[in-house]
Amino acid sequence: MRTVIIGLGGIGTYLAEPALRITSSSKSPRAVRRVLLVDGDQYEEKNRERQIFRQTANKAQETAERLKDFFPNLEIDFKPSYVTAENAFLFIKEGDTVFLGVDNHATRKVVSDRVATLDDALLISGGNDLRDGNVQVYRREGGKNITPALTFAHPEIEFPKDKNPADLHCGEMVEAGVTQVLAANLAAASLMVSVYTIWLQEGKTPHHEIYFDILTGKSRSATLPEDFSTSTKGE
Repeated sequence: MRTVIIGLGGIGTYLAEPALRITSSSKSPRAVRRVLLVDGDQYEEKNRERQIFRQTANKAQETAERLKDFFPNLEIDFKPSYVTAENAFLFIKEGDTVFLGVDNHATRKVVSDRVATLDDALLISGGNDLRDGNVQVYRREGGKNITPALTFAHPEIEFPKDKNPADLHCGEMVEAGVTQVLAANLAAASLMVSVYTIWLQEGKTPHHEIYFDILTGKSRSATLPEDFSTSTKGE
């Protein structure tokens, strides 16, 4: 069992420290102090306007080295890799709590599909556009879906039109970059931490999806569709 954070960019940069601070101090049995940070990308100087890092290096490595100083009671490891269908089993295992803060549907699909194969796991995924976004919560328990997979009612994730970053060359990665603002990244990270806090304190996941808009200052929880039922598959 581990606490896994995938994506240490716009959202992950604001998620990692508070999530691990809560993990470090929590007495909940669900707070797992073995931590894995995963990202295949590099921090660049242009990222400083909305991302936290000390030096330009791999995002997972730089974040792991920075946070080890803050949380000596956590076992923090990193993998400088993108998550793909071929390697997802290495990063996401039984009993893991997974935070996903990536900016592409292809990776969301891969991670959701991997969680669907596990008996027990919790996936908290956040994403945003320029001013709005959402947080999805996919929970598996006893081989059943307690909340829906990321692909449920989201055809853009079920059938992604974008590419996994591992499949992009440098030029394509630049073109695929999405314009984002710090406030939206921070809002997504904050809601993800809120979901995690409730999970640690109460062992519950009362939300399966939360929408937010930083322009209106509003957030709302989605109603679980009537046609959703628990199953042994990640559907």
